[in-house]
Amino acid sequence: MRTLLNVIWLVFGGLWLAIGYFFFGLLACIFIITIPFGIASFRMAAYALWPFGKTVVHKPGAGVGSALGNIIWFLVAGLWLAIGHLTTAAAQAITIVGIPLAIANIKMIPVTCVPLGKEIVDSDHIPYGSQPVYSF
Repeated sequence: MRTLLNVIWLVFGGLWLAIGYFFFGLLACIFIITIPFGIASFRMAAYALWPFGKTVVHKPGAGVGSALGNIIWFLVAGLWLAIGHLTTAAAQAITIVGIPLAIANIKMIPVTCVPLGKEIVDSDHIPYGSQPVYSF
């Protein structure tokens, strides 16, 4: 079932969302100081491409640096990517088949806005003691 949902997701919006994340990742990697933002963006691109069966958990040891980075990320890229999720969700919600995909798109917005200090893992392999932030 996950594979079917991922294929439908890929065709009806996941590819474009992943391209958006990849674009912001490339922009972030231009400067050395913003490479962590680029890595987070590439990680989110992979997640946006094939999200079903994945879970987002808090990364142990993430602290003040992640919090400050998330504020910068939100202002530079997170807001625009969240708008992309909203418009994709609106287009997907037009059909009955697309409603679950639209809901999944809306659920991805919090992770889009604050990706630093989070880790994407398989739903079957959640690290011991980790609380899922978001999963499909």
